[in-house]
Amino acid sequence: MLFTSAHPGDDHPYSTEVAPGLAAPFHQHLFSARLDMTVDGLANAVEEVDVTGLPIGPDNPHGNAIVQRVTRLTRESQAGRRADSARGRTWRIVSTERTNRFGHPTSYTLYPESAPVLLADPASSLAKRASFAANHLWVTRYDPRHRYSAGDFVNQNPGGAGLPAFVAGDRDIDGADIVVWHTFGPTHVPRPEDWPVMPVARCGFTLKPTGFFDRNPTLDVPPPPAHCPSGPGTR
Repeated sequence: MLFTSAHPGDDHPYSTEVAPGLAAPFHQHLFSARLDMTVDGLANAVEEVDVTGLPIGPDNPHGNAIVQRVTRLTRESQAGRRADSARGRTWRIVSTERTNRFGHPTSYTLYPESAPVLLADPASSLAKRASFAANHLWVTRYDPRHRYSAGDFVNQNPGGAGLPAFVAGDRDIDGADIVVWHTFGPTHVPRPEDWPVMPVARCGFTLKPTGFFDRNPTLDVPPPPAHCPSGPGTR
């Protein structure tokens, strides 16, 4: 259900009037997924992959070529990143020790939803306690003590706990045992249709194998058993 309050009238800039005199403020639902990646072993790295078109030239006479721009994230301080739908940005978690039959690193790709990160002012108490939500992606060296992206005691902390503290050491994350943290979730501008009972809203992200297998693994799935039509003389 929506959190509601009295509506002050007219076009209020921070809320929607969902019933006469009743307002539902604009808000965000932001989640943090802790992905303890082990892609073909513990030695992993993260590559940021953007796609872009190229101008017409000798190698692209028709102007329809598309290329990937790959940036390797090598330090924790470098790995606070944001999604960019204009570049089709994804993040590829690769093995630094194993390759597939084409000689490329075995990997999995994180496909984010390019929704806004935390919109609260950086000086607010909310932003200080939920600093993890300032980025869509963080990458840290594995540490068993680092379990929660906002720290262990959120309401009792003045700010700075969790991921900002985890990356303060600026450790190497290239070919290491790493954890990928992904922030996702919708920014909700309520509608009158959301009151009094909200319809279902869905959010999430996708992890897909990218060259992890040497070929499509469904090729080995056995066919379903044969089905015989029923009729006279059949059993």
